[in-house]
Parts: sequence; C-alpha cells; structure tokens
Amino acid sequence: MRARLIKIGNSQGLRIPKPILEQTGIRDDVEIELEKNQIIIRPVQKAREGWNKAFKMMAENRDDELFISDNDISHSWDEEEWQW
Repeated sequence: MRARLIKIGNSQGLRIPKPILEQTGIRDDVEIELEKNQIIIRPVQKAREGWNKAFKMMAENRDDELFISDNDISHSWDEEEWQW
C-alpha cells in the first residue's frame, strides 16, 4: 500500500488507513523507532501489560517460589553498627 506525506505545520504527517490501525491495535499514542532506515511504529504498551499471563505461566511451571526465605536474615551489622 502506498501513501503520501502531507504537510502539517513545519512537519510532515502520514495518514494511516483505518484497517491497518485496527489490525495493529493502534488507538492513541505510539512508539516510533528508526531501524536500518525504516520507521517502525507500534502501539504504546500499557504498564505491566502481559504480567498476568506471565505469572500464570510461572505458576504452571512451578517457577513462582519466593526469593527470600522465611529464615532469619539478620546480620551482626544489625546489632553492632546500627544505632536506633
């Protein structure tokens, strides 16, 4: 598909057809990146998008154990160096 750049103030813009926007999920803000002389436009991902799916996969793979154990993690520094 071809498109023509249009003048917008001192810049130029590109009209993106609605079917392409719908396929890509682009609705509002986008990320624009230049890679090997190509402009890559992608929708901005919401913070933590996909985390629920990742957590579910971790649980299924039994890879969701705590890093910190319930054991006492005190150190001699706590008693000798720390001032309350």
